[in-house]
Amino acid sequence: MLLDFDRATPARPALSVFPAVNVWQGEEAVAVTAEIAGVDPADIDISVKDAVLTVAGERKVPEASEGARWHRNERSFGKFSRTVRLPFAASNNKVEARMTHSVLRIVVGRPEEDKPRKIEIKAA
Repeated sequence: MLLDFDRATPARPALSVFPAVNVWQGEEAVAVTAEIAGVDPADIDISVKDAVLTVAGERKVPEASEGARWHRNERSFGKFSRTVRLPFAASNNKVEARMTHSVLRIVVGRPEEDKPRKIEIKAA
């Protein structure tokens, strides 16, 4: 049986966006994870302006020894940029980023003035 690894399927689309991201929101913060294998953390820029988080950088082409040639090249290389609209305006001082096992995790803290607050009912 011959398997066709080059054909796109619903589980493996032909075109992909790099890096793939997941976004979660809690009461205190928004967390964004990005699969960013093959990118040096020094080549990644993270910024927040108003309610937009931007992750940009470059995945560089690996060096091959002289005379070597590609037989298959499925990984994309070059500059990339992903933006995520946040549910609140944030500032850079409430953003933390950490990379573990090629997954970049960014946590954007919700400003105090944007957090829901309980309103006390006063007796008349």
